[in-house]
Amino acid sequence: MKTESGADTATHPEGQGRNPEPWPVGVETVPASSSWTKAEPVLLMEAVVEKANMARAYRRVAANQGAPGADDLQVYVRSRRAGERVMVSLSDFLESSLRLTVNRDKSAADRPWNRGYLGHTLTRHKRPKLTLAKASLQRLMQRVREILKRGRGRHIRRVIEELTPVLRGWANYFSLVDVKRPLEALDQWIRRRLRCVIWRQWKRPWTRRRKLLALGLDDQRAWKSAGNGRGPWWNAGASHMNQALPRKWFDGLGLISVLDTVKRA
Repeated sequence: MKTESGADTATHPEGQGRNPEPWPVGVETVPASSSWTKAEPVLLMEAVVEKANMARAYRRVAANQGAPGADDLQVYVRSRRAGERVMVSLSDFLESSLRLTVNRDKSAADRPWNRGYLGHTLTRHKRPKLTLAKASLQRLMQRVREILKRGRGRHIRRVIEELTPVLRGWANYFSLVDVKRPLEALDQWIRRRLRCVIWRQWKRPWTRRRKLLALGLDDQRAWKSAGNGRGPWWNAGASHMNQALPRKWFDGLGLISVLDTVKRA
């Protein structure tokens, strides 16, 4: 269940600027015990709005120069029926006592793995693990595409320099995830996108042959690969480009690994 101060306000854990627009307060319920009573959400919200807690929150906002922080909330219960009951009671409390507007369209009682929370979600296991939400991964991939699209006419080192702070910041934010396989796949995808940019920059078969030879391929394979007639994306994932431009080559240019950054965090 999510509550919002405005129906058109987008929820996101990161904010920018000194005078941001109003941000939503969010609550989600995800199927606690069947012994939940109407008094419990009141006690919960009283703890949240307790004077000392609000003072700490104010100091954090002031230190962040007014930028909004995380404001979503999920409540975990044992069944969908309990979740729906908690959602109704919390919505009533937020609207009547705190005078907040609840966005019913974005509020839901659902399984944990079907809901995202600040860019994260949970796996569908008996003992769930923290992993990436699909939307978070898709947003990063779109950001990478935009950077690489601007880098087609620049030296690849400059492109990597622009890409590095984005990847490092994203990896540090998601450093608590338990499931690492998506991060490994993301690293491989980024390197393939970079190889695609390089293949486009080489343009002509003669240039491609010369570059492949300089990167260690034999003459026959370089000629065959340079004139194969395939597109840039196919060539970026082919064995000749993986051999010519391995991970070690990108490491030398300063490209960071998202997986390694998360493991070190």
